[in-house]
Amino acid sequence: MGALPWLLLFLLLQGAKGNSGDDADTEEVVAILQESISLPLEIPPDEEVENIIWVFSLPVRLCVKGMNTTITVTDPHYQGRVSFLEPSYSLYISNVSWKDAGCYEAEVNMRTAQLSTTQLYNLRVYQRLLKPRITVNFEISGEGSCNISLTCFVEKGGMDVTYSWLSWGDSAGTAHEGPILRTSWRPGDSALSYTCRVSNPISNISSHPIPAGSFCADPGYPEKSSTVFCLLAKGLLLLLLLVILVVSLWVIRVYKMPRMRYLKRNRMRLRKRGKAGPSPA
Repeated sequence: MGALPWLLLFLLLQGAKGNSGDDADTEEVVAILQESISLPLEIPPDEEVENIIWVFSLPVRLCVKGMNTTITVTDPHYQGRVSFLEPSYSLYISNVSWKDAGCYEAEVNMRTAQLSTTQLYNLRVYQRLLKPRITVNFEISGEGSCNISLTCFVEKGGMDVTYSWLSWGDSAGTAHEGPILRTSWRPGDSALSYTCRVSNPISNISSHPIPAGSFCADPGYPEKSSTVFCLLAKGLLLLLLLVILVVSLWVIRVYKMPRMRYLKRNRMRLRKRGKAGPSPA
């Protein structure tokens, strides 16, 4: 209930001005997912602040009034995650989520001059990029040339992701823009390697170099690599089974030998008794 008067105050102030601060410059702020960010306020040092009201994405979802240590949050989404940074009273948001992205508006009411100023922010949220993955498609024509298509992809990239390719092996690295790179190769051409670089406003990461010429020089390169791996795996499996069989036979032989010796001694004793014949009456 304590937050309702401040909401009404803000709406009345906006109505009195006849606008919602659209004439003010909007400051672009970039935040990292699950990290912290602050929206800086610019307050003249000789002015005394009476109150500050923050509004996020009209209609109102968040309203914070803060002076000294008094903070009121009307949106449960921000409970326990917002605070003021003194002495500027900048809004501090911890554990940033995707839902925090959007337009923020700060209404600063001065006590001394009885004036109010509006500051606008556009908060954009990004996450750090993962290692990109590359798929290779190639086609060898009848003339011996090879057409190669490399596609770069990063999972959970989000918005504002840019892709670029860098080729290695020639005299100077050549850059190509976009997630798909199309090139060609002929026998005798230099073996080029390609690296995909993925960027967004907070991070950038590159893939491992891809020797695209290997796919064309030996069309069975992917299949042969897979075949060799399968044969190697089968050989190791057969070797393991052979070792298990030898060990099992050795264990059986070790445990069986004492019993065989015992049975052999018993047979010899019985034979000796049989040769001695019946005892005289």
